[in-house]
Amino acid sequence: MHKRFFLKTTAMLAAVAAFGTAQAQTTPIKFQMDWRFEGPAAFFLVPGANGYFKDAKLDVTVDSGNGSGGAVTRVASGTYDLGFADLAALMEFHANNPDAPNKPVAIMMVYNNTPASVMALKKSGIKTPADLAGKKLGAPVFDAGRRAFPIFQKANGIGNVAWTAMDPPLRETMLVRGDVDAITGFTFTSLLNIEARGVKAEDVVVMQYPDYGVKLYGNAIIASPKILKENPAAVKAFLAAFTKGAKDVITNPAKAIETVKARDGIINVELETRRLKLAIDTVINSPDAHAEGFGQVKGPRLSLMASQVSDAFNTKTRVKADDVWNGSFLPTAKELDILPKIKK
Repeated sequence: MHKRFFLKTTAMLAAVAAFGTAQAQTTPIKFQMDWRFEGPAAFFLVPGANGYFKDAKLDVTVDSGNGSGGAVTRVASGTYDLGFADLAALMEFHANNPDAPNKPVAIMMVYNNTPASVMALKKSGIKTPADLAGKKLGAPVFDAGRRAFPIFQKANGIGNVAWTAMDPPLRETMLVRGDVDAITGFTFTSLLNIEARGVKAEDVVVMQYPDYGVKLYGNAIIASPKILKENPAAVKAFLAAFTKGAKDVITNPAKAIETVKARDGIINVELETRRLKLAIDTVINSPDAHAEGFGQVKGPRLSLMASQVSDAFNTKTRVKADDVWNGSFLPTAKELDILPKIKK
């Protein structure tokens, strides 16, 4: 009797131990996006839907966000392991919080160019950056394009402008109503939102920052120093799985949108497919990304951006480029070679 009980107990303990070992082999990762579940969110949902995270022994939770600044602070607080944020917002956090114990770092560049643009309606008479002088511009206070506008302003010799702040859902509405003369925003967000309010694309003037001398990097995957130190293998596995998923998204955006629809059933599939394609064409599969390589950055350009952000954001300390970037967790150059040829 005792022997049978002992054998049963031993078998049960062995099963529990085996289960525990299996569980231990799967690393949980909390990921904070920069924005809502719109088209570009497919880049973070497809790797999970296609099993790449699972194959990499990762249990990844992807949460929507409300801006790059929030993504940076949530990763800094330790609430999230990884996130997606505008590199300028990350630089600002570093320079304004020099004594913060857990400053996140960028580990993979996704938007090689900033998606920021100034947009105006053609009927306003605004055609070039110089025409913005003396005009009323609108954007949420935390908008990446608004924060970086002084760099755009300096590069194009624009005179003083007046700013109006609003919540994100009101930005394009106020432009269409004529409450402001122009707005800043991500091209693939605001242009389609303006169209959704009844304005044709050909009636909108779009001045993309990279086309007007502002070669800022855009959004990158960021990581907490804690996970980089304690589980570098999981971080490398995440980036490899993400890269596989990114290739699938770029190859078939329409199919990728199905993952966004599954996460947020009320999205407009046609609109979000267009948004995703626009994001791919403007900031992911761009000439600069081809020149530098998907996921990567170039030192001189990163240093210039650090200097520009320090000046434009009037940070407490100067941004140090080496402090905000760590490319040692990236997949191999062969694995990163996922960008298709640019259509002429």
